Amino acid sequence: MINITSQQFDSVIDDCKYIFLNKMKDYGTAWRILRTPSLTDQIYIKANRIRSIEDKGTQKVEEGVKPEFIGIINYSVMALIQLELGVAEKNMELPIDRVESLYNKYVAEAKNLMEAKNHDYGEAWRNMRISSLTDIILMKLLRIKQIEDHDGKTNISEGLDANYYDILNYSIFAMIKLKELESKK
Repeated sequence: MINITSQQFDSVIDDCKYIFLNKMKDYGTAWRILRTPSLTDQIYIKANRIRSIEDKGTQKVEEGVKPEFIGIINYSVMALIQLELGVAEKNMELPIDRVESLYNKYVAEAKNLMEAKNHDYGEAWRNMRISSLTDIILMKLLRIKQIEDHDGKTNISEGLDANYYDILNYSIFAMIKLKELESKK
């Protein structure tokens, strides 16, 4: 099953990266101006919309939850890049090959983490509901906000990057589950 998960992970990332790179062609790297708390808030908005749709069972804006999970994945990668490079006040533009390299780097690290945790936890996420994955993402976001409010310092807990990686992986799990549901229809 782990090999299947690895392939599913790659498939989700291929979709996300395609959107990320094409949006970069449209907008450049304007997101480099964003501080990590702003990226955290963008992820929160998307996760909160998913939860709202899950709770209400309906939506007024045609875009469903899949684009929101894709956005969460891509914003999480942006946040990880910003943690490494810092906010760009000037010279925001990065060459597309540099951004793609950074994207690949953080996705590979997320995948390694996912594979290690799946080994230890026996892919328990497969028995979870998508709504539970959404709740965990929201909880991780609240943790990030607390850490940000404490200037990035923690006493005993994981840092910002670990939480962004978890959010990225939980969103990928949700996308895998959504794709599996679609294939059953």
